[in-house]
Amino acid sequence: MKVRAVTLGCKVNAYESEYVLSKFKEKGYEITDSLSDIYIVNTCSVTNTSDAKSRKIIRSVIRENKDAIIVVMGCMIEAHKDYMEDGVSIILGNKDKSKVVELVEEYIKNHQKKKLLYDNFDECFEDMFIESMNEHTRAYVKIQDGCENFCSYCIIPYTRGRQRSKNPDKVIEEITTLVKNGYKEIVLTGIHTGHYGSDLDTTFPSLLKRICKINGLKRLRISSIEITELNDEFLEVLKNENIIVNHMHIPLQSGSDTILKLMNRKYLTNYYEKKIEEIRKIRPDISISTDVIVGFPFETEELFYETVNFIKKIKFSKLHVFPFSVRSGTVAEHMECQIDEKTKKERVKVLTTLSKELEINYMKKFLGTKGEVLIENYKDGYSYGHTENFLKIKIKGYIPSNTMVTIKINELDNLCLEGVLYEESK
Repeated sequence: MKVRAVTLGCKVNAYESEYVLSKFKEKGYEITDSLSDIYIVNTCSVTNTSDAKSRKIIRSVIRENKDAIIVVMGCMIEAHKDYMEDGVSIILGNKDKSKVVELVEEYIKNHQKKKLLYDNFDECFEDMFIESMNEHTRAYVKIQDGCENFCSYCIIPYTRGRQRSKNPDKVIEEITTLVKNGYKEIVLTGIHTGHYGSDLDTTFPSLLKRICKINGLKRLRISSIEITELNDEFLEVLKNENIIVNHMHIPLQSGSDTILKLMNRKYLTNYYEKKIEEIRKIRPDISISTDVIVGFPFETEELFYETVNFIKKIKFSKLHVFPFSVRSGTVAEHMECQIDEKTKKERVKVLTTLSKELEINYMKKFLGTKGEVLIENYKDGYSYGHTENFLKIKIKGYIPSNTMVTIKINELDNLCLEGVLYEESK
């Protein structure tokens, strides 16, 4: 039988889907991207748009595959526990994803639909272990799940539960296996990655130090980390471990102290700015990208432009911009002074334009310099990949994927830098 996974949302979902597919493969199923007998839809609920997209894809899968076994799981289910859809065979939240194969095989035998949801689904870390990632040159490793920050706009603490961490020895074993299987770059991912270890009497920096000692690992990337977790212990690791790449994604969400307080974020702009300064003393050319929410309740034009000016001051390398989305069950749902959709769209446009400008300015700094690129794919006569600071690079000619090459960066072409192999540039 053929199996296909459709994954929405974050890197944690991507990792979990990969694990599920690996379990099917072990049992002799064929993994495919075409018409299948079994579909796994791993949903996202970070915004209303994510919910709508998840539902649309589920309906599309049902419509186009009337005889298929369809498993729907993930955050959208946890956020909407009453979810039902004719044509779905198995419904799961964020627990028992590791049991999808046995649930499907049980369904094949008895054809009885199943819906598994729990009042307490977050008692312990649901352990998973992958040895490869299909069609990926960098491998994700999920080290943590859950979040206890309870930002006023966010549904994820309710869909992912409390903080819990993977055993550090198992993290090391998994990454060691992936490196032995040819992966040069590992991305550590979680819902609140930097909070790793608080439930295990250890710390995220301690884990980083152990990972950096793994023989053969070339690059270690952190998917995202909160500014409040960049403590002295972390900064010391960043200073001493060159395997950690020269790129960090540090969510900002707003550059207005008024809005940060309403969001229940755990810092203000002055703290954020000082931490960025500390990082840049250690890594002057580091790429720092961020998330920003616009149109949060009470965000006046003046407060919005506080965010715009703060972003310009920090000089991020890239912005991920989101219009505020009301999530049922969050504090922000009941706030007064909700912002209209037209204004949100206008503010998104302002920041996406600014993001492009910031990205170009950052990329221009590297024209004429040498860099190391991990090749990911080949298309239309060019090989494409990224540097450690996540600059997108294209090189004329074919280079096999998962090859690390040294290049000289020569020109900028529409948010992509073009380079030549360093030996050829001499």
